[in-house]
Parts: sequence; structure tokens; C-alpha cells
Amino acid sequence: MRIVVQEAPFDLGAEAALFAKGCAESGAIVTFTGIVRDVAGGLETMEIEHYPGMTEAALAGIAQEAMTRWALEDALVIHRHGALAPHEMIMMVATAAPHRKDAFEAAEFLMDYLKSRAPFWKREVTSQGAEWVAAKDADEDALKRW
Repeated sequence: MRIVVQEAPFDLGAEAALFAKGCAESGAIVTFTGIVRDVAGGLETMEIEHYPGMTEAALAGIAQEAMTRWALEDALVIHRHGALAPHEMIMMVATAAPHRKDAFEAAEFLMDYLKSRAPFWKREVTSQGAEWVAAKDADEDALKRW
């Protein structure tokens, strides 16, 4: 299990290949990449803040829960912080399991919990100013299935 919180961009292909190389026993690898969206239009940057140490521990706890609940060989979480432009990659999740069902479900679990429970704070910056992104009911509702 690897947890990475970094400001720098990551190479999706290289990260996926490195992850897959270490998963010789798995029959399925699932990856997901989150991208900065400009939903309302006019987004200049998405600023993501976190508390070093606390964030990594929280992400490790979420990933360990996935490892325990599903038959995973491995899991990877990469999450960026700092100022990100529209269309930049924010995060990546990868799961490896003997069977695809476990890999897909664990990846969805990680994505849902990272969206709602990971200690990151997001602020959208536009030409009109900056505004903190509020939690969404739909994200909270997604946790109910787990």
C-alpha cells in the first residue's frame, strides 16, 4: 500500500505501470484519476490545502480499510495539493485484486471516502474572487452504501 500527497504533477502512465509491476498475483487492476473540473465556468485555479502528517495518516486509514474489506493485493492513493489549473490531475487511486469485483468495489470505496472524508480543503479561484468548496449532500449519500 502506498500513499502519496504531493504538490507536483504525477505521470499517470508511469504510476499505473509501477503499480501493476508489483501486483503479480492479481487478475485485475483498477485505476481512477480525478481531474479539476470547471463546472461553473471561469475557474482559474483550484487551491487544495491540507495538514501534512494528518492527511497521510487519514488516507492510510481509508486505504487500510479497503485492504481489509476486499481481497486486495495492493492499493495506491496519490493526491495533490497546491494550486491546480482546470483539467489537471488531482488524484489517482489504484487497486489490485485476484478478481475484478473486489478491485472495482475497493476503488469506488476509496474514491467515495477520499471525496468526503480525506482532510483536504478546496477553494475555487475565479476572476470574481475565491470561494471555499462546500461538502455536497450527494457525496455524503454515496458513503451510505458502504
